[in-house]
Amino acid sequence: MMQFRLVTMLGTKVSEDVYSVTLPTVTGEISVFPSHEQLVTIATSGIITVRFNKEDADSKLEYYAISGGVIEINQRGLKVLVDEADHSDDIIEAESKAALERALKMQDEATDQVELEKAHQLVDRHMVRLKVASLRRRHRR
Repeated sequence: MMQFRLVTMLGTKVSEDVYSVTLPTVTGEISVFPSHEQLVTIATSGIITVRFNKEDADSKLEYYAISGGVIEINQRGLKVLVDEADHSDDIIEAESKAALERALKMQDEATDQVELEKAHQLVDRHMVRLKVASLRRRHRR
C-alpha cells in the first residue's frame, strides 16, 4: 500500500492508502504502485483512476476529473496538486453536457485569442467530466 493525496486549492480531497493510481501526464498515462521510483512531473487534463486494494473489481475503482497540475512521487507515496478535482459521484452528467455545449458555442463565437483559450479550457474540462461520468456509469452496472 502507498499513501495517495489529492490536494486542490480548496484543500485535501483524498488522503488514503491505496494499491495503485493511474494518472494523465504530458508524456502519457502512468500507473503508480507502491515502491515506484521518485518522480516529479506535470499532470494534464484527464482522469485519475484509483484502485484501493489489489483484489478490487473494476466496479470499486474511483475516478476523478482533473484539469492538470503537479505529480510528486516519493518513498512515502504519491501527491497530486491540482486546481480542482471532481469525484465521479459529484458529476451530474446533464449539467456537464449543457456546460460543454455552452463552451463549444463560446469557442465558435470567440473574437480573440484570450476568449478562444478560455473556451478551449472549458471544453477540455467538461469533456473530461463527461468521460468520468461515463466510466462511473459503465462500471457501476
